[in-house]
Amino acid sequence: MKILLTADPELPVPPKLYGGIERIVDLLVKGLQARGHTVGLVAHLDSTSPANQSFAWMGKRSQNKFDALQNTITLLSAVQQFQPDIIHSFSRILYLLPLLSARLPKVMSYQRYPSHRTTSWAVKLAKGSLTFTGCSDYICKTGKTSGGVWHTIHNCVEIEKYTFQPKVASDAPLVFLSRVERIKGAHTAIAIAKKTGRNLIIAGNHATTGEAGKYWQEEIVPHLGKDGIEYVGAVNDIQKNELLGQAAAMIVPIEWEEPFGIVFAEALACGTPVISCPRGALPEIIRQGTDGYLINTLDEGVIAVNKLSNIEREQCRQRAETSFSASVILEQYEKLYHSVVF
Repeated sequence: MKILLTADPELPVPPKLYGGIERIVDLLVKGLQARGHTVGLVAHLDSTSPANQSFAWMGKRSQNKFDALQNTITLLSAVQQFQPDIIHSFSRILYLLPLLSARLPKVMSYQRYPSHRTTSWAVKLAKGSLTFTGCSDYICKTGKTSGGVWHTIHNCVEIEKYTFQPKVASDAPLVFLSRVERIKGAHTAIAIAKKTGRNLIIAGNHATTGEAGKYWQEEIVPHLGKDGIEYVGAVNDIQKNELLGQAAAMIVPIEWEEPFGIVFAEALACGTPVISCPRGALPEIIRQGTDGYLINTLDEGVIAVNKLSNIEREQCRQRAETSFSASVILEQYEKLYHSVVF
């Protein structure tokens, strides 16, 4: 089967640091090729994923109207050159506009909240040639209000890149690994760490301007270098594996409806329990008391940290292998492709 994949234009596939969706696309490129498929990729010019044929977006910004027009033309040209049996888009649905009415099967995957307006008109124009996937039941439930056929296919991790750590030191730190912004709950992680007397390592990008920059300066920076709170900046894959592996738990107490969050699966792959909140897709990822704890308050967070010894790290790794490994997710996408190709 000839499969044409697309990723957003902002980041290369695979990404150098941050970029969860781009990691998924890279895994699909390599995994589908290993299963005998021919794979094309439309992505950022600097992408190094080993697709059989690659095409670079002309526009670099998803939210820019002129770039959107350019990228619509790019995708149309790529289809004409590559002649795929199916298009699988992880980019903007707008880029599919000239192709929607064609019988060519199309899969639109959402790792973010689907727009009711755009998905509903796409369903009407596509006349049965467009199928949707969401990275969680939560996202699919949101998308189904616009119509169309939706399938939940969770995000995945390359299990072999993460070293299972069956035991950690008794004084192992907590780790916050995510973008350092309010909705990810870094300030709550700090408060919980201080109340429990545990060291906390904070890793991830942060803003320097606007409200997010103000949050960083006023609610995070004053705590750094004190009471065992440390910031190590953004981390690459090797550093992430080491950081998560040494952690007593990854603590990311979100304040928004998380679509999925690949970092949660990455933590589980290392055998590391997760402490977060029961919002968005988290109840689909973390089994309460088995893979970690989902908390609603600061006090519940303190209790969760004190109960970490009850979590078996082997269960966390097993959860990642059986539910969020690349092989499992590849199987689900391949099955979907076969079901929609005419």
